[in-house]
Amino acid sequence: MTRYMIVDDEPLAHEIIEEFCSMLPHLTLEKNCYNALEALQFLNSNTVDFMFLDLNMPKLKGFDFLRTLSNPPKVIVTTAYKEFALEGFDLNVVDYLLKPFSFERFLTAVNKAIATSSKSQSSITVASEVTQSSKRLFIKGDKKHHQIHSETILFIEAYGNYTKVFLEDKMILSHQKISSFETLLPSTSFLRVHKSFVVALDKIEAIVGNRIHIEEHKIPIGQTYKAVINNLYM
Repeated sequence: MTRYMIVDDEPLAHEIIEEFCSMLPHLTLEKNCYNALEALQFLNSNTVDFMFLDLNMPKLKGFDFLRTLSNPPKVIVTTAYKEFALEGFDLNVVDYLLKPFSFERFLTAVNKAIATSSKSQSSITVASEVTQSSKRLFIKGDKKHHQIHSETILFIEAYGNYTKVFLEDKMILSHQKISSFETLLPSTSFLRVHKSFVVALDKIEAIVGNRIHIEEHKIPIGQTYKAVINNLYM
């Protein structure tokens, strides 16, 4: 299970985040905090994988609170103030959500948090957990939110306003853009070979002319991507 907490002084914000998270399996709410001091007290004796953090809170602002943490969890900022985005990324936040945000945008942020989450244990354990979490994604499609592992992906195809995710045993038609998948998936394992295709490198069976063969599928190689493909032969 992936554990999260919410730090926000607005009860409505808690309700929205909890509702979105309830649609995603394996997410567990550990704590609702309505100010940064409450969150600080909780984190002194507890750990979570990531937290949703508001910025404009009484007593202690969100980023000031974040600076006090020696080993903070991954952070998804949720705020109405876009002017602090640069400061947020200087503090290594995972993502910066501007209120009000859509579920699709929220899902992208959660996927990033899961992909980069680690726990404060031994270096070997942390490395193992990062490897495992980096393979897990939530995909919105077919009126469901599918949890998949990246090693089951054969390739991804842009399909109009949708994206087809071809897995070893099925295909999911997703509302997420192919560019979001390209960002989330590890670049060492997946490669953009066409403006409409991203392939799993370990699933390539052969490259024949301008086509990549993966099982019964033949995926075109875009003209501008040929140099990248040629590097595979080096």
